[in-house]
Amino acid sequence: ETEPLTSKKDASDCSKGEDCKENGLLVRNPKSALRLVEDGNKVHPSQGDKGEAAQISNGYSGVPSSVPCNGEQQLMELEDRETWSKKIDFLLSVIGYAVDLGNVWRFPYICYQNGGGAFLIPYTIMAIFGGIPLFYMELALGQYHRNGCISIWRKICPIFKGIGFAICIIDLYVASYYNTIMAWAFYYLISSFTAELPWTSCTNPWNTGNCTNYFSKDNVSWSLHSTSPAEEFYTRQVLQVHRSDGLDDLGGISWQLTLCLLLIFTIVYFSIWKGVKTSGKVVWVTATFPYIILFILLVRGATLPGAWRGVLYYLKPDWQKLLATEVWVDAAAQIFFSLGPGFGVLLAYASYNKFHNNCYQDALVTSTVNCATSFVSGFVIFTVLGYMAEMRNEDVSEVAKDTGPSLLFITYAEAIANMPASTFFAIIFFLMLLTLGLDSTFAGLEGVITGVLDEFPHVWGKRRELFVLGLTIVCFLGSLATLTFGGAYVVKLFEEYATGPAVLTVVFLEAVAVSWFYGITQFCNDVKEMLGSAPGWYWRVCWVAISPLFLLFVTCSFLSNPPELRLFDYDYPYWTTVVGYCIGTSSIIFIPIYMVYRLVVTPGTFKERILKSITPETATEIPFGDIRMNAV
Repeated sequence: ETEPLTSKKDASDCSKGEDCKENGLLVRNPKSALRLVEDGNKVHPSQGDKGEAAQISNGYSGVPSSVPCNGEQQLMELEDRETWSKKIDFLLSVIGYAVDLGNVWRFPYICYQNGGGAFLIPYTIMAIFGGIPLFYMELALGQYHRNGCISIWRKICPIFKGIGFAICIIDLYVASYYNTIMAWAFYYLISSFTAELPWTSCTNPWNTGNCTNYFSKDNVSWSLHSTSPAEEFYTRQVLQVHRSDGLDDLGGISWQLTLCLLLIFTIVYFSIWKGVKTSGKVVWVTATFPYIILFILLVRGATLPGAWRGVLYYLKPDWQKLLATEVWVDAAAQIFFSLGPGFGVLLAYASYNKFHNNCYQDALVTSTVNCATSFVSGFVIFTVLGYMAEMRNEDVSEVAKDTGPSLLFITYAEAIANMPASTFFAIIFFLMLLTLGLDSTFAGLEGVITGVLDEFPHVWGKRRELFVLGLTIVCFLGSLATLTFGGAYVVKLFEEYATGPAVLTVVFLEAVAVSWFYGITQFCNDVKEMLGSAPGWYWRVCWVAISPLFLLFVTCSFLSNPPELRLFDYDYPYWTTVVGYCIGTSSIIFIPIYMVYRLVVTPGTFKERILKSITPETATEIPFGDIRMNAV
């Protein structure tokens, strides 16, 4: 029996042997059970009951939506919700979201920094017990409840609804700096359509007297103050950081990067404005093209002289590193941010799935593809670094000092410039970076769009195109600070503080809310409704204990040892740490604010307010052939 906390059941309201709906909830009469004998209306065709009638497995009887209770009330009809045209559209979209620029530059650097091949051990362990269970949990939640990151909490635990608002703010922060990195790549792409790449020589207007070309045929001497042509092109022509004194004085806005970013947001808008029907087609290009290019670059890198030196440096295990705590922290952070739970994207994408879609299989396939891509990307990067070390007659560790975007825009760009057919390889490489970034941007904005449209359907339900236009304009205006001459310093600040601890906190609270408040048993029953079988003990233990502890471990490690930021020759002042924490807090502050708001506006005693605030307030309607069923 399911009753609202504020109502009492009146047996006279329903005739004997019938189910009825009270205050929006479907109440099950123990004496009634509807068995469906039509083959087309079975819960799941693979359950093995093909010769028998299938009964709804959550214990609530199904009632045809046209049959009223007491001649007045009817079950709510499930609104027509957009779905993916094909299953492959969903898989490519999730893979495109999870596989982004970080797979190409962050994983290889983290791997060789933390013990090479030995790092794969903590990375795999953290993936099995932390990353993949959280990834699976979000897909299952989104697919079952069919709502975005805000309204879904009405069906899980209403007091945690602030998590949805926090996710939207985090996604807006990401959109404000992530697309700027793509603008840099776009600038490089345009500059690559020349016979000689502009970062090949030291004879350009932006070059200084310190510019030294390693690969010139003349004998050159490398001094402490020498810089490469690729470094000067990146810092003095693309970013123009020499025209800024740091975060205290960002300088003017680069009109070249502004035009690049404007074009990127135009592409993004026309890719997502109509919903998953259009973005699901675009990802056929943006999600598959990077793999073609990665394969070409891998083959090319493997044939370069000295490539073996880079591979050896990449994979040579340092077993002593496994005893260091920071190695395990880096492994946990890498797998978490690579798979990407907590940004509302998995909830949004899964909500457009068919109800009985096998999201368990999807979680395993997409997470495996993501991790494999990171590993292969390491070979693509380090074969080229080995070639650079061979040409410079230096150790690979000296060549591989650049981290983050600099690894791509300086080191890798310089190596490409000195290969045969350099123009061709430069064009496809920066095209790959653009496509890697685009589908991640599609996903991040779709998380916000689905969350807001599901929460305010009466306002924006029929105005999706207008809302998406307004959102892209807001994101573009929010990116202006990153387009200044000191914009690279802003990007670094947001990258470290706006997402890291905030997303970890969001997913930790999400895991606690689902496992401990909504109930792990109820959640597993939901999965059984969709897939025909409940998750095993391994998944239950991970969701209840291991994954939350995994998140708590990474969060505490980050907060206890905040990163000391440095970019190029600029050391970030101490006050930027305070600003960084303020940026991170500005999103998750919505969680306690909404909790207080919820308790204030809910009537009753304090105990009653708590109980009402942690009890799902709306039923989840399960599509079931021609029947609509409320699951509470």
